[in-house]
Amino acid sequence: MLNDKIVVLTGGADGIGWECAKAYAKANAIVCILDKGQIPTLQLNELYGQQNLAITCNLINEEEVAAAISTVIKKFGRINAIHNNAGIAHPSKSLDQTTNQEWDLLMNVNVKSILYTTRYAIQHLKESKGCILNTSSLTATIGQDNHAAYVATKGAINALTKAMALDYAPYQIRVNAVSPAAVNTPTLQSWSNEQPEKEQMQQYLANLQPLGSMPAGDVIADACVFLLSDAARFITGTILPVSGGAELGYRTLIQPKQI
Repeated sequence: MLNDKIVVLTGGADGIGWECAKAYAKANAIVCILDKGQIPTLQLNELYGQQNLAITCNLINEEEVAAAISTVIKKFGRINAIHNNAGIAHPSKSLDQTTNQEWDLLMNVNVKSILYTTRYAIQHLKESKGCILNTSSLTATIGQDNHAAYVATKGAINALTKAMALDYAPYQIRVNAVSPAAVNTPTLQSWSNEQPEKEQMQQYLANLQPLGSMPAGDVIADACVFLLSDAARFITGTILPVSGGAELGYRTLIQPKQI
């Protein structure tokens, strides 16, 4: 589905990002991972193909992002897609309890990094008539208690996705976002450990999605492959929930017996 597309993926070392990296490579894309942590060669070798690239990059440093994009262009000569997946979820606090430093870091990692990747890749995307994908969250749509700054960043991503879709449509560049609910990742586990009732949190998360218990990141990755592929060639400005129906409304947590 992604034959020979050059996909730049931020935050691809673990969690949803790593599942996306594997799915993109399996779909025959060449994956260029930008992550603040160094990805071991053995991990990178798990991907299909031999040309995949990992670049250590602090995504809140504009010069490092510019250099990373330049490295991709020097090696491959083009970029077909940018997946802005990098994000942090700490701290789990109400707005008045959030420090200036915590607010700034969340905004810089989750939102400003999109500014930087777009700034330095947009000309290459115009040339390839490529696409941009942003990782949002269902919290941006329905909110979440005790997590104000994080929710604000994801709301900003949803708004940015729509604005970017309009700005870049004349260049045949599509811009979409994927919106997960609870996904079993290191980030979510860290968030769970910050909650007052840690023991109850796992059961809550397991029952959140009507379609079943908390999934792994591969369900998100499959949707991302579709959004980057030509099969989604007439879809732009969409915030796609991949949530197992978590947003559909109030329900009891008593699950019916399977027939």
